[in-house]
This record gives sequence, C-alpha cells and structure tokens, in this order.
Amino acid sequence: MATSSATRPSKPSPQRAESLRDDLVRETVFDVFRRWGFLQASLDPLGQYLAPEPFPLSIPDGPEFEAVAAEARRVYCGSIGAEFMHIASPEKRAWIQQRLEGPQPEVDQKRTLSLLIKADLFEQVAQQRYLGTKRFSLEGLTSLIPFLDQIFVTSAELGVTRALFAMAHRGRLNVMVNTIGRTAEEIFTNFEDVDPRSIMGGGDVKYHKGATGDLVTPSGKTVSLHLASNPSHLEATNPVIIGRARAWQERIGAEGTKQVLPLVIHGDAAFAGQGITAETLNLASLDGYNVGGTLQIITNNLLGFTANPEESNSSRFSSDLAKRLPIPIFHVNAEDPDAVLRIAMLAAEYRHAFGSDVVIDLIGYRRHGHSEVDDPTVTQPRRYALIKDHAALYKIYAEKIGVDAAPEATAVQQEMLTDQKAASQAKVKPHLHELPEYWNSFYGGALRPEDNPSTAIGAEEIASLTKTLTTAPEGFHVHPKVAKLLEQRVDMGNNKKPMDYGMAELLAYSSLLKAGIPVRLTGQDSQRGTFNQRHSVLIDTETEARWSPLSNVAPEQGRWQVYNSMLSEAACLGFEYGFARDYPEALVLWEAQFGDFANGAQIIIDQFITAGEAKWGLLSGVTMLLPHGYEGQGPEHSSARIERYLQLSAQANIQVTQPSTAAQYFHLLRRQALRKWRKPLIVFTPKSMLRHPDAMSTVPDLAADQFQMVIPDTVVRAPQRVLLCTGKIGHNLRVERAKRGLDGKQEGKPRVAIIFIDQLYPWPEAELQAALDMHGRAQEIVWVQEEPANQGACNFVMPRLKRLSRGRPVLKITRTASASPATGSAKAHEMEEKTLIDLALGSAY
Repeated sequence: MATSSATRPSKPSPQRAESLRDDLVRETVFDVFRRWGFLQASLDPLGQYLAPEPFPLSIPDGPEFEAVAAEARRVYCGSIGAEFMHIASPEKRAWIQQRLEGPQPEVDQKRTLSLLIKADLFEQVAQQRYLGTKRFSLEGLTSLIPFLDQIFVTSAELGVTRALFAMAHRGRLNVMVNTIGRTAEEIFTNFEDVDPRSIMGGGDVKYHKGATGDLVTPSGKTVSLHLASNPSHLEATNPVIIGRARAWQERIGAEGTKQVLPLVIHGDAAFAGQGITAETLNLASLDGYNVGGTLQIITNNLLGFTANPEESNSSRFSSDLAKRLPIPIFHVNAEDPDAVLRIAMLAAEYRHAFGSDVVIDLIGYRRHGHSEVDDPTVTQPRRYALIKDHAALYKIYAEKIGVDAAPEATAVQQEMLTDQKAASQAKVKPHLHELPEYWNSFYGGALRPEDNPSTAIGAEEIASLTKTLTTAPEGFHVHPKVAKLLEQRVDMGNNKKPMDYGMAELLAYSSLLKAGIPVRLTGQDSQRGTFNQRHSVLIDTETEARWSPLSNVAPEQGRWQVYNSMLSEAACLGFEYGFARDYPEALVLWEAQFGDFANGAQIIIDQFITAGEAKWGLLSGVTMLLPHGYEGQGPEHSSARIERYLQLSAQANIQVTQPSTAAQYFHLLRRQALRKWRKPLIVFTPKSMLRHPDAMSTVPDLAADQFQMVIPDTVVRAPQRVLLCTGKIGHNLRVERAKRGLDGKQEGKPRVAIIFIDQLYPWPEAELQAALDMHGRAQEIVWVQEEPANQGACNFVMPRLKRLSRGRPVLKITRTASASPATGSAKAHEMEEKTLIDLALGSAY
C-alpha cells in the first residue's frame, strides 16, 4: 500500500543524519565498554595479578570508532572497573552511566592526604614499637581510611545520622583511631595487655573488639559510628550488623532506612569463600530483613592468608558471587585515592537513591604477612620482592598532587610515639564500647532475686484475647481446616477444652502485644508453623490476602512481626541475634524448622549467642525455638542437640529449657519478655506433644503465677523410685505408669514418682532439691532420656544429681551411645522406646 506524502516521514538533513550516526557510534562503542571495560581496568597496584583480558565483543574498525573507544577506555578501563550491566533496571543503569561518564566531582585532596599520613604512620609506629605482635596491619590498603571518611561525609549530607558497620581484623585498629576517633593511646594500651578486671574465660583480643565514636563532617554534621565486635569467623558478623541496623531503623520509624547506614568490610578470600556471605546478600530485599541497602566493601589484598587468588576463588574477582543479584559492583585501584573517593561518593548516593546494596572491591596489597608474625616471602616471594621497594601510599599521593608531606608526617609520627609512650605506662586497658541508652533498664550478669515477675493472666483477659485471635474480618474466606481450628481455639480460650501449645503460644504473644511489648518471630514457615500448629497469619482462600489477628490486638499495641524466612539458618539467626541486641524491649524469636537445622548456624551460636557477653560485655535476649523429640522419623529431625547447648552453658550466659506443657510454654515466653534480665533463651519445643492430651493445659494453668523450672510429683506418695526427665519421654512414662498401676492407685504395687526438669540451665538446684526431698525415702533416683547416652542432657545432669541425692544411688536410662542421633527405622524406634520405658518402670519390680 502506498504511503501518502502527508504521512511519509521526512528525510533528515545531512547535519542531523551525521549527528544520529555519531550518537549511534558512541552508543555502540560505549555499550561494549560498559559491559566489558572492567576486564581491562588497571586495578592491581603492583601489576602482578588481574592482567587485562580481551572483550567478548570487538570494536568496529574506523577512526570514528577509535576516538570514541579512547574516551570510553578512560572511563571504564582506568583505575575503576564497573560491573552494572547485569542490573535489569534501565533507570539504575542510566544513573550509573551518567555518574561515571559525566563530569567527575572534586575531592578534598588535602583532607585525603592527611588521612593517608595518619593511617600509614599509625601502622609504622605500631610495627616499630610492637615488632612481632599481631595487629593485622592496613598497610597496602590505607586508602580505606579516606574512603570511609568520604562515605560518611557524603551520607551525612543525604540524611544519615548513624552508621553501624562490621569488619574483620585487617585494619580494625587503624579504623578505630582514624575513622571512629579513639585515641592512639587507647589502642596502644591494648598492646600492653594489662587489665585486672579480666576474668578467666572473659574478654577478647584487641583486633576483635568494637568501638563507638562520632565523625563530624566538614559541614558540621555528625554521624554516630559503631564498629561491631567480631570473632575470627570473619563473615559471621555480616547478618548480625544488618539485624542491628534494622532494629535501629525500626526505632526511628519511616525515615529509619535513610538515617541509619549499615556497612560491612570484608576480606577478599572470606567474601568469596564463606557461604554466609551469599546468605546475607540474599536478605537484602526480603520483607522483614530489608535495611535500605548495605555498603559491602571488600578490602582486597589479593591474598588469603598464604593463598593466591586462584586458590581462593573460582572466578576473576572475589566479588563475583554478588553478580547473581541486581546490585552494582565497583572495582577500584586502592592506590588511586581520587578514584577511591569518587566511588565512595557514588556508592553512598546510589544506596540513598535506590535503597540498594552496593559492592566496592578496593584492590591493594598486604605489606606484611597475614599477621605480623608470618613471613610472607616463603609463600609469595615474587610479590613481596615488589612490595619491599614499594613506597607508602601517602608518599605516592603527595608526589602526585605536588605537596611536601614530610612536615605533617613528622608531626603525626611524633604524636603517635607520644601516645605509645603513654600507653606503655597505663595500668588498665580501656573498654572501647558502652551499651546504648535503651539498655539502661535491662541487665545481664547474675540473675537478681527480685527479677522473677508474675506471668499469669486471668480468665477474663484470656477470653478477650481469644475472641481477637479467632475472629477474621467480615468477608474473609478462611480455609475450612483453619476455621475448624479456630472453633476449637474458642473452646480452649473459654476453658471448655484443653489448650494446646499453639493456642498457649498465641495467647502469650497477644498478651505481650497488648501490654505494648513488640514481638518478632521469624523462621522457615513460621507464619503457619512447621507442624501446622500456629496459623498466626490467616490466608484468604479466594484472594490469598493475609490477615494476622496479632496485628489487631489493641489500639496502642506493640508491633507484631512474623516472617517466613529464606532457607537459611546462619544468616537468619545472626540477623535476629543482632536485632535483639539493639531492641532489648522486644521478644525476638527465631524458630528452626526442625531443631537440628540450627546446626547450620553453629558459628552464630558459639561465637555470639553463648559467648558474646563473656567476650565483649554485650547482651542479647534472642529466643531460639528448636523442635525436639524422638518420633521414629529418623536421625535428621529427632534431636535438637540438647548436649551442645548444655556444653556451652556457663557463667549464666544462656537459658536452656524444655517446657513440658502448653502452660509452661506460655509462662516461659512471657517471662523472657517481662523480666529485666536479658539472656538468650533456648527452648526445645515439642512436635508430637503439640497436641498430646497429657501435655495440654487449662485456663487456670495460665493463671498460675510463674514458669516452674521443676515440676514436682505431688500425686505419688512414698515412691520406691524417682524418675527425673525432661520433655516428651516424661509424658510417655506417666501414661505407661498409669497403665501399669505404678502411680499409687493400686494396692500392693510399687510406686514411681516422675519429676520434670523444665529448665536445665541455669541449673535449678534449690527447686530440684525441694522436689526430691518430697520423696526422701525413695531408694533410687533415675535419670531417663530419649537420647543416646553420649547425647542429650545425661552428661550434664548426672554429676549434679549425685550432688543432690543425699547418698542414694543415681542411675541413668538412655539409648545406647551412638554416632547418630536416632535410628532410621520406625519399628526399631518403637522397640527402643519400649525398652526405655520397661527399664524405667519395670526392671526393678
């Protein structure tokens, strides 16, 4: 069909055609460099690694292409290598292109030089005065100090008032002095290692500790800085600091993500090698974990202890695992401070604009060994031959900008030496952290006698809360099975039917929320519950709209949060530990889908939850819910590894419990929130016992005053044998005892008492002694457990029971010691359990 002259497009003028061609040439060439320019960027200051690689796409021939290629090469193949074309958002890509290709901001070169001098001279004085002492020097990456300074200066102009950040050992002491503002004397005092306040098993080495301070920007704005304490499991702190940032942000409210900046400083080998890095990065945009973007900084010295890059990661850059996410990655040569500062500005602005993580790969070298006692020439002789003659960065930069740095360097060195001399005469090491103000009404250490609040609520309040918990909005289509459960819960809350664990738990949460106490629960499938027992969120069967009755308990209630977590234990538990650290007023719970899943978070448990107070004087009230119980389902989902937590228990560091009834669970949760003593709480929760009649409770049980650490046997009189246990096996024993007539109700039959220990640690010695003294004529005291002899609470309990036995024999009945938690055969399980019960109830009679 012919096109009329009225609608035929006009032919562009020669000038316009040439302009369009120029634009097309430029866009074609720049697109290649935007995608692949980082492969030829000059990033290694020593020129040994990261040799240029060819582009997957070639540049067309011709002078017009060559001129544009030269321009693109200056942007994308200099001291900065940018990876951002994997981001799907055109807006974000265009934003980065404009910042990289447009006019570059000026940097404060005088301020930068001063910071480099201070960074280098701090390390040199430490090396001179404490030769052979571990300090994990920053030399080779001292541009980190002006980089952090620029991050905070730029962020302050964008509204940030607080930054929480974590880092591994390398450069930590330098950052404390030259970023956070602690005096060099304070840090050097740590090298003298004198502290009469230290106790056996307490404290930590100087390069693990945290510090706080304020950074005042040139414009007069203040950013409060907190560097978190960190163990040698280098990346384990990542989710912790992000959880802490989330807590601070929630305290502030709607502007929290703009005002609180989380930042993590990684080593290159650790970033590539440790799986928790990938887990934590994946939290970034998930509901319940989003913090408005975290700045992820890799202090990359192209060495991991003694391992070369090709031994530490399977790709060109240690940062490559971050490319699975839609976040930018900027590689920058650490010996080009101007480029480093421009990337710092860009990263802070991008995070502010898009609420996104940013990865900055700061590539330098390591002047000394991994720790200063190592000789790196043994494993990297060629690299250290180059380093030996390589000048300090402040000297290189001073020459570049045409400034004589000697006078300032001499003055800084003298100041550092004076501080070192003062430190050598110090009597006490400084403590470089303080608990924030919101911890004022909470405390750790030993439990105070008066801190055992009543956890009871009356029948009237239970009925009122029940109505809220079982009512959906008008027109909301509740699933028929859930509707039936809600009907049963109405009867439970009105004492017409025994109450199960699920209902007791929701009553505990709702009563706390009504009192204004925030509650946060996360875990895999925690909204519904692994065992279909919770249903804290109702889902409309037609629209899939969600409704949580716990968000609608009262007008001024505490914030209720429940999130189904991603399939992770380490990152998710670390996040909740961190959140609880900075939100002590809240009840913060993490639930394992099965108790043994917590194995995947053992580093968080060992390094933070059980040892954080002893090492760093830092408290957390995080609660771990770990389903536990032998049901014949095989070795993987039977044991939550009670023995591990008891082995880690000392100095009143944690609470280890196994509530035996629904009411006990209710009181335990309320106690954790209502008492002022803040310690991690480990709860071994039931599986089959969730709905077992013997473990159910009544409304009057919830009106009892407190959680009972020990549940005595007040039914059986003058027993010949006393059985002590915890959890499901006790209920099985009680049921079988009644069947066999050993409960004192049949004349002529021997009698057996059964005592539950619902709190294993802190060990309830007085309460247990009182329960045993009720049966002072019993001939035997027997510990009974489901777990094998080398597992469970046996090895923890037995010596303590012998101390309380008043000379009576103390026996144990367990499964045979085993390398595996449980058998994989349901029939074998039944035979084992029958044998346990026979031995406990029948063998002596």
